[in-house]
Amino acid sequence: MAKMRAVQVTKPKGPFEMVEREIPQAGPGDVRVKVQACGVCHADMYVKEGLWPGVQYPRITGHEIAGVVDALGAGVKGWKVGDRVGVGWYGGHCGYCDSCRRGVFELCLNDRQVTGFSHDGGYAEYTIAHAPTLALIPDDLTPVDAGPLMCAGVTTFNSLRHTGAGPGELVAVLGLGGLGHLGVQYAAKMGFKTVAIARGADKADLAKKLGARVYIDSTTQDPAEELNRLGGAKVILATVTSGKAMTSVLGGLAQSGKLVVLGARAPNDASFPARARDRSI
Repeated sequence: MAKMRAVQVTKPKGPFEMVEREIPQAGPGDVRVKVQACGVCHADMYVKEGLWPGVQYPRITGHEIAGVVDALGAGVKGWKVGDRVGVGWYGGHCGYCDSCRRGVFELCLNDRQVTGFSHDGGYAEYTIAHAPTLALIPDDLTPVDAGPLMCAGVTTFNSLRHTGAGPGELVAVLGLGGLGHLGVQYAAKMGFKTVAIARGADKADLAKKLGARVYIDSTTQDPAEELNRLGGAKVILATVTSGKAMTSVLGGLAQSGKLVVLGARAPNDASFPARARDRSI
């Protein structure tokens, strides 16, 4: 059978290894994708280090996939060979548990599938995905740009669109890393008065280029004071893992404002004083 190149992990804490594998075949309801690009997400570390329960090795990880439909399994409708598609974290669901009945498929209680965790992902020339998990990629978006949108992009976009903030309201993004730089772009395109907060004056130009109206350097300015001077933030999107940094911006929320935490680690040194009772976290 025809072979493909792939990068796999053979055991917990094992190295990434370049190997040859047989090109997988698309089963019923599945699609084979010829991978053009795959982003590297921090979560892939959970597979490499054996920190995700139930992973079977060897495993090809990677869940920020952009590619082209290469083959269709039996019964697949709505897709055709040659379609440009993306595959992200969500890899499938049972369809009948309480979470699935509410439409929250990614929290499926019975058969929650994660690309690159429960089945092989995008660190290979080909991958298999369930047809309902595919996203259509527009022609003017390159595979390299599209790949990270399948995880980091979806994470920041969904967080912003569910906050209830409207055009013209002040939205601050804490951090300009892998999530934050996308959050600033989304917030600006969604019509928010966008403020970027990060460490160092050297990030000011990048923040403005991404669409921020205001940049706050947390090493020389008090973020909470600066946000209050601007009228207070309806939403602060915290994309950093520092609890201290999150605490420092909390006082800059407007009344009934929301702090949305995307980056977190344990243990976390964030503290939320009683005066935050009129704000949401």
